[in-house]
Amino acid sequence: MSAFTFKLEEMDIKLDTEYIGTNFIFYDELNSTNERLLTDDSIKQHGTVLLTENQFVGRGRMGRKWISEKDLSLTFSILLTEDVDSKNINIVNLGASLAVAKSMENLYQLDVNLKWPNDILISNRKVSGILVESITKGNRFEKVVVGIGINVNQPVFEGKLLIPPTSVRKEFGRPVKRERVLSEVLNEFESILEQIKTDPKGVLDSWRSRCNWIGEKVKVINGSDELVGLFDDIDSDGFLLLQQKDGTKKIINGDVSLRKT
Repeated sequence: MSAFTFKLEEMDIKLDTEYIGTNFIFYDELNSTNERLLTDDSIKQHGTVLLTENQFVGRGRMGRKWISEKDLSLTFSILLTEDVDSKNINIVNLGASLAVAKSMENLYQLDVNLKWPNDILISNRKVSGILVESITKGNRFEKVVVGIGINVNQPVFEGKLLIPPTSVRKEFGRPVKRERVLSEVLNEFESILEQIKTDPKGVLDSWRSRCNWIGEKVKVINGSDELVGLFDDIDSDGFLLLQQKDGTKKIINGDVSLRKT
């Protein structure tokens, strides 16, 4: 057994939730945690968490690949079957990144920045990403799956990526317990989900306070479309408001990067 082997009992001691993670599924290997929760009709419990040590076909946003490392990272998905609708699904997305950020702050006093719509950065390097996917039936969500990948104990990274990667270990200066990271994220996420029901503005304000790109000139790419403007704010649904010469445009999806000129 590796010194970094995930120990469920250590996570369970720190877990303090009513429904998130009370049904916990572990796979040593799996194609995709998101795909399994979306397609396996036998998994129905609201708040189910599925964790794998080795994910073969991990997905990021815009069809990109998410690379996880056995025993060193966290790759998991959370199933939501209640309290999510078309009005708040994007706030849930931002709330997931907020939960990761607050966990890093709480546990390791790291200075975390959030990049719209779902990247978690430390020192402008990516430590975590979120992918929210759903299945709809008629006009309602049957399943919403929140996939989260966190670089925890990787000492080095190879290859070139769109955003330079980092890990909690690299930023904190020593290895950390993955079990503690996971339980803290799940605790924070449940708290944020409950806050979304009564105070969505408060959740968005917390997200804003950790996004230092607001007020900066940015470039937004979505497919073949490329827009440049001022990142003015996020709206009440969590969508980016891009200020241009001819007015303000609401951005629902896209890759955002700083524009230096």
